[in-house]
Amino acid sequence: MIRVLATGTFDLLHPGHLTYLKECKALGDELYVIVARDSMIRHKPKPVIPEAQRAEMINALKMVDKAILGSEEDIFAPIMEIKPDIIALGYDQHFDENELKNELHKRGFCARIVRIGKAEPCALCSSAKIVKKILERCG
Repeated sequence: MIRVLATGTFDLLHPGHLTYLKECKALGDELYVIVARDSMIRHKPKPVIPEAQRAEMINALKMVDKAILGSEEDIFAPIMEIKPDIIALGYDQHFDENELKNELHKRGFCARIVRIGKAEPCALCSSAKIVKKILERCG
């Protein structure tokens, strides 16, 4: 049984999220997803949708076996609990694969790191693009 782990913010669920998660699921038998906590998001604006709702939405997707909220102290803690065989990163996620491997190795854990490629272009395959479009229509 191959367990795959995906991570993300998953604010304003869109087709890009679905493509990413489908590709992650195709890598193994089980797909676990860590949904980023609001307090841990520092590289972009805070999500519109509250973290518990984002986790609930991801849990409802048929390709996802289990979605959980991440840790507010140590982003590696849930990884150590889930024990994935593969960690799948999105094309736009701000993780350096080598740094991630090194940090996991320091903790005595080894998983294959896979970078999922960019999906076909989609006008609204970004939460930021969705927000921008809404603001344009309201403005």
